[in-house]
Amino acid sequence: MGSRHAEKITGLVLAGGRARRMQGLDKGLVQFHGTAMVQHVCEQLDPQCRELMISANRNHDAYAQFGYPVIADALTGYQGPLAGMLAGLSRTETSWMVTAPCDGPCVAVDYVSRMYRAVMENRHSLAVAFCNERLQPVYALIHRDLEPHLRDHLGTGRRKIDGWYALLDHSVVDFSEEPDMFENVNTPEQLRQLEGKNGFARQIRR
Repeated sequence: MGSRHAEKITGLVLAGGRARRMQGLDKGLVQFHGTAMVQHVCEQLDPQCRELMISANRNHDAYAQFGYPVIADALTGYQGPLAGMLAGLSRTETSWMVTAPCDGPCVAVDYVSRMYRAVMENRHSLAVAFCNERLQPVYALIHRDLEPHLRDHLGTGRRKIDGWYALLDHSVVDFSEEPDMFENVNTPEQLRQLEGKNGFARQIRR
């Protein structure tokens, strides 16, 4: 992505979930091929943005060791990815914020540029990734001006990420040729399966 585009975009790695199915482990700090999953995501997202932040609701000191600002949800009680997005939008100093989850260790090298191109072409304030015949809602590019709308939405008690998107005109960006990007880890068994997947380790290092 051209640097003039990157200058307008802050990256936010979403690591604020409770991860009940990971036996209480903090997914972003779980080792994947010898490296914390959040580090894989940061290393791939960082070059595509002006700056990067990590959204986390526990283990802040551990996340801070990766060298990026760590922010917590203003809403207590693990309110979901929208709460992390709101915290990020309230802190970003760029016009746009792009998100990726901490448990998806393979981020396409052109992820941000394609999302940005879509919103520019369609004149939208939101883009959402699409793959495997469905939206991938935690992969989003959001304009900072949507912060008040998101704050009001969360104030109604609604937490479903798709529900907020449905209220807004948005671009859908097809990444069907990049299915590895949406391989994520929710259980220890999924972690073992992903580590054993042929070619995946090479993919995350490209």
